[in-house]
Amino acid sequence: MRHPSTEPPHRRATLLALLSVTVFGAVLFGTLNLVRGTCGLSAVEGAMGAFAVGLMFVVRRTAHLRFWTLIYIVPFFSAMLFAFSVPYASATVFVWALLIPVISHLLLGRWLGLTVAAAFLLATGGIYLVRFHDAPELLSIIAIANVAVCSLVILGLSHVAEYTREQSERSLHRQATTDYLTRLANRSHMHQVFQRERDRAERHGIPVSLLLLDLDHFKSVNDRFGHDAGDAALIHVASLLRSRLRAVDLACRHGGEEFAVVLIDSDLQAAGQVAEILRAELAGRPFIHADRSIPLTASIGVAELGRDGRDLDRLLSRADARLFEAKRRGRNCVVADSRIRHREGPAETAESKPTAEPATTVV
Repeated sequence: MRHPSTEPPHRRATLLALLSVTVFGAVLFGTLNLVRGTCGLSAVEGAMGAFAVGLMFVVRRTAHLRFWTLIYIVPFFSAMLFAFSVPYASATVFVWALLIPVISHLLLGRWLGLTVAAAFLLATGGIYLVRFHDAPELLSIIAIANVAVCSLVILGLSHVAEYTREQSERSLHRQATTDYLTRLANRSHMHQVFQRERDRAERHGIPVSLLLLDLDHFKSVNDRFGHDAGDAALIHVASLLRSRLRAVDLACRHGGEEFAVVLIDSDLQAAGQVAEILRAELAGRPFIHADRSIPLTASIGVAELGRDGRDLDRLLSRADARLFEAKRRGRNCVVADSRIRHREGPAETAESKPTAEPATTVV
């Protein structure tokens, strides 16, 4: 059974590919060195190949991929240094050192890869100087400059490539988990977070609650002030949620003018209090668009994990039923466990009063 890992998926596949190459290389070069009579080097290559075969079974299943990557890379690069250091190895064997920065960054990431690559490249340089100290043609300024600059370029390019990959991966992750307008989490991301928090709650007995918030008369905002005002209102609500919720909580745009909030370590009573704070803040904070004050209120339904269900769909269903009850009783209120926590909105002017048409609840 494969366990989840925090490492990017490509690193496991890359490591498995490199292990396969290691086995092939160990058989090929081990045989060639055995034929040449260099038994010591052949034995090291054979041991590295056998080690790679054993690691294949571990790497496919481990959740500690970085640890096992280091367990592989350190002996692998050390075997490479040994091959560089044997007196009968030709100078051309040092070309394999150019793989060190590429492999390190691919398997270990930007900073750890840079550290490991720099250390082994320095060790390679030291071995080169010791082995060829009496070969002027290999220690000329031109020869050393060519090798050093080439190594630094490959090291730098590997580092930049890994940085670019990390940035692209973060950008794609944001796009996949974030609502494009409000920059809150989207429904897909909320499902992932809820699953994780539900498992943690079941292990440690931590209460988790859910709020479902729907803006009252939101259709009238779009109809009277335009869709730009409607979008700005949604961004305004998202800003309110971000400013009033804790870092451990998760606010999500659930769809249309409806928002969901996962509250960690909060039972039904505490969640109802948070919902009331959000309701009062939204009703009392003026929303200004194009120099016009637009009143915004919300109806909120509350549900608690365990008490109202064991999965997200059930909690959403219970919270939505209480949200509907809040709408039925006049809007701008919080309903938790079939009880209204508040119902009182800001004074509405004749100009800004929304129509009485009920907002559509997005499920």
